[in-house]
Amino acid sequence: MKRCLRGTVAGASCTKTVRVNVERVFRHPQYGKILRRTVVCYAHDEHDVAVLGDVVEVVECRPMSRLKRWALVKVV
Repeated sequence: MKRCLRGTVAGASCTKTVRVNVERVFRHPQYGKILRRTVVCYAHDEHDVAVLGDVVEVVECRPMSRLKRWALVKVV
């Protein structure tokens, strides 16, 4: 089962590559404060459909380059 994540496109300057920020919200285990953490994923965008600010879904795939481990599924 491959993981599927939803995030916003933070960079689309490279061809066939988008930088996606995936944000997760969780409660601190000891203090209970609500925290936000962001993970950056580089995703393969074969047809260059995603633009800056789009909400997209990405899925795990084989390594395509040094940083790309995700593939774009769709623009939400």
